[in-house]
Amino acid sequence: MPGPIRRRHLIALGGLALAALAVCVYAALPIAWEHHEHHKGFAGRPMVTRTKQGIPGDPINFGLVGSPADIVCAFTAAGWQAANPVTMRTSLAIVGSVALRRPYPAAPVSPLFYQGRREDMAFERAEGMSAARRHHVRLWRLADGASDPAMPRWLGSDSFDRGVGFSHYTWRVTHHIDPDLDGERDALAAALAATGHVADEFEVSGVGPTVAGRNGGGDPYFTDGEVEIERLNPGCGAAPTTPTHETSPWPVRLRTLVWRLARPVNRLLRGEPATTTAGR
Repeated sequence: MPGPIRRRHLIALGGLALAALAVCVYAALPIAWEHHEHHKGFAGRPMVTRTKQGIPGDPINFGLVGSPADIVCAFTAAGWQAANPVTMRTSLAIVGSVALRRPYPAAPVSPLFYQGRREDMAFERAEGMSAARRHHVRLWRLADGASDPAMPRWLGSDSFDRGVGFSHYTWRVTHHIDPDLDGERDALAAALAATGHVADEFEVSGVGPTVAGRNGGGDPYFTDGEVEIERLNPGCGAAPTTPTHETSPWPVRLRTLVWRLARPVNRLLRGEPATTTAGR
């Protein structure tokens, strides 16, 4: 078989194989992506935040098990800071930070709401010269009796602010997020695990695979829909060991692998660089 014809056949077969895998993952296996039945404290919950206006916001993609003091300890060890509350003074300070390109590593984050409550805690890590670019996560404590009082459960929304602009919905000034939520979630999980404060980690089902999501500001995002949960060592304890990781069901692992392979394609289709930004 001539070389060019053989190459075309191989390309065609490769395309068919990818198509078959996509059908398997996105059509034949959706019933398998829910796998939080072993973690009842996280089951049956909405996995999307909302803005003050009730618009669906950033999806839930991260979580913790630990006391507030242990959370502060772990984030501090990872080089993150607690965000300042939103006040007139801090609002003016963040405007000055962006306009004058001066640091504000504890800049406030705009409030989001989960089950009718704004976030209980928020942390961030600055990227660049001002508050325009930053990694940040909002956390909500699950106060429904499902948690051990000494080791409460938290759900969070983690994303990367890559610039300031106007909301596509309200035309108010807001941060715009990078669309690759999985890259940001995975980077945060790795950063906390590297501190030695994480005992073990596991995944639960979130919003599910989402190719063309929109947050409360109208920014696009894509995600495999998983929520990464990390259980912290109590008492601000750090151990020089790799946290144990609970293995997800094989259909979930297969789907996650396909999503990771497709991540550069998802970025390129949106006019983004094939790799994530901000040193991730």
